[in-house]
Amino acid sequence: MIGSSRALRVFAYAGPCDLRKSYDGLAGLVANELRRDLLDGDLFLFVNRRRNRAKVLFFDGTGVCIYMKRMDKGRFPAPWRRSVRELEMTMSELALFLEGAALLERMALSPQRISPSDLASSARI
Repeated sequence: MIGSSRALRVFAYAGPCDLRKSYDGLAGLVANELRRDLLDGDLFLFVNRRRNRAKVLFFDGTGVCIYMKRMDKGRFPAPWRRSVRELEMTMSELALFLEGAALLERMALSPQRISPSDLASSARI
């Protein structure tokens, strides 16, 4: 398991990716295409055109890591089937995705994250 914190965000690149790219090539896609900072600690998912390989790029605090999976049978769902530049996922959705499960629709199963400003505004009441 890459991580289990709800605070981690996962962004799927919304297009087929040449997975011959390594750390620097994928980091370039994160910066130039997704307009995100790799060093923020978010995870970034890339899938090849045949959808039999996937890579997850992330910064763990000490360096950049790549997790790669090649499906022996079947294919990953295509995250680029939606008309968006990126698709934000939860860690649970990423785990299901890497197991080959199709993400059909999203349903909120747990409460929204509480921000410090939410706590401050409720304390005034």
